[in-house]
This record gives sequence, C-alpha cells and structure tokens, in this order.
Amino acid sequence: MEHTLVLPQGYWSKLNIIETEKAIKLVKDTFQQTLANRLNLTRVSAPLFVQPHTGLNDDLNGVERPVEFDIKELGANVQIVHSLAKWKRLALKRYGFAPGSGLYTDMNAIRRDEELDNCHSVYVDQWDWEKIITPETRNIETLKQTVRDIVHALKETQNKLHQQFSQISSYIEEEIFFITTSELEALYPNLSRKERENQICKEHKTVFLMQIGGPLKDGKPHDGRAPDYDDWNLNGDLLIWYPVLERAMELSSMGIRVDQHALENQLKAAGCEERKNFTFHQMLLNGELPLTMGGGIGQSRLCMVLLEKAHIGEVQASVWPESMISVCDSHGIHLL
Repeated sequence: MEHTLVLPQGYWSKLNIIETEKAIKLVKDTFQQTLANRLNLTRVSAPLFVQPHTGLNDDLNGVERPVEFDIKELGANVQIVHSLAKWKRLALKRYGFAPGSGLYTDMNAIRRDEELDNCHSVYVDQWDWEKIITPETRNIETLKQTVRDIVHALKETQNKLHQQFSQISSYIEEEIFFITTSELEALYPNLSRKERENQICKEHKTVFLMQIGGPLKDGKPHDGRAPDYDDWNLNGDLLIWYPVLERAMELSSMGIRVDQHALENQLKAAGCEERKNFTFHQMLLNGELPLTMGGGIGQSRLCMVLLEKAHIGEVQASVWPESMISVCDSHGIHLL
C-alpha cells in the first residue's frame, strides 16, 4: 500500500525517546493550564461513547463511520465519539456555567476511516473546549480575540519547552494573519485547497483561515464541516507553517456555534433536515441551549510540531501499517 508520507531528507530527532516523553508531559501540562487561564475554562470529565439516538456524536465530514458496539445492560448500541462538539454545549447547560466561562476536557476518539500520514492517526487525542458567549459577543471580533489567546498559550508553551530543551527551536510566530476562504480563493484561484493553505502559511507563518463549510465560487466548500455545530460564517482553522515538513499544519478547528437561525439554514443547505428530530437539535431549536463557541486542539499534533518531529507516531503510541513503519524507519523516523 502506498502512503501519503513526507520524508524529510536528513531528518533526525532532536530528542531521544526518554527526552521526548518528558517533553510531551511538559507541553501538555503547560499548554492546558495556560489555555484554561486565558479562556477562563474549568476541566471536566467527558464520555468516550454516546448513544446514536441523542445526535450528540460529531459527524465530521459526514462520511466517516463511527466505531459502534453493543452494551449488554442497555440492550442497545453506543458509538465511540468522533469529537465532543455537541456534548460540550449540552454540558455547559447541565453544569450551570455562566457567560464568559467554560470547560475543557481530554477527548479520546477512534477514527477508523482516517487516511494515515505524517499527522493523521486512527487514534485521536485532543483538548476539546467550549465556553458560553452572549448575543452581544457572538461576533467575529470575539472569534479573533480567542484565536489570539490560543496562539499566546501556544507560544508560551514553546518558550518554556525551549528553556528546558535548548535544542528545540522557538519558531512559531505570535502575529496572526486572518483571511477568509473566499479571500484565499481569490488570491490563488488556480491552486488546490491544500496548496492555497501551504502558500498563505509559507508567506505569513501563523494563519487563521475563516468561514469554512459554505460553498466557494466553484460550488464546493474549502473543507468539510458538519452543519450542526460551527456557524460557517464564524469559524475557522488555526494553521502554522511547519518547517520540518515544509507545509501548512492545522493545529485547531474552532468557531462560534450555530444558533437556531444558522442551524436551520445549514441543515437545509447540507440536505440533512432530518437531524431536527434528534434530542440535541430539538433543544437548540427550542432555545434551550446557551450560545457558545469552542474547538478542538490536537494533543499529539501539538506535541509533534513543538518537538519538531516528522511523524505523529513519534509522540503517540498507535497502530500503523508495517509498510509505513518500515519506510519511516529507513528515513530516521522511529514510531512509538
């Protein structure tokens, strides 16, 4: 089987395995605490699986198959989560969070249909966060300021890592370039979606690419986005230029969540209005859920880029095809 791998010439890991494990712990401890302080978040526990009829599971691009199994005592099946985009919003209501505050959690998932490469694994680990906003703060400036806070936490974490492991570079730019997908399309109409991301990140280093999900001029979205969590006009991806692989790297997908109006419009546009029958969607349409914003930040992805690794398997114990393990090993990339 042929894999979409980038194999950097002359690559070598700046940290040995023990140093790598210590650095992973430092990154995770530092980043999550800094993020929680900047965004006023409280850590909570979260489910590994949910019942399908609740509509709480994230459909991602709408084609990925969830891992499903039966529970004897329930007499029904459950699904391992793809993410916690909807669950978090319900939890904010149930736990009684106030506007301007929110939660974060360790989200673990299995994405069985993921295409494996340098930065994608079947096993997904990320910090999922969500906070309550008000009608007055449900706007683009709130989104941008939150992105600035996340990048500040990212830079603070990288600086601390560099202090402890001087061989690790501090290369991430804290200044963010904001651009919409339609503006990016106008800049590079002849490039593919990924080529556009690479080009803009190569020029500006740290980029927040906004308005993902709605159609561009060619009638297709820049990237897939489920219609029932992010508002396609108030969302985006945080991208950085990653010198190890010489490409753009997505660190976070986030956004202001749909209100009743956006949910109605996006379900219709996506041709899945039947989802209105789910418990979660009924609550949202009836005005029973708070206005929120949130996102996911990959833990292994973040460790990979901060530790300057060439493959996510260097910071995460997962399962890989033997052919991938072999070709990586021959290029100095040793998977855990």
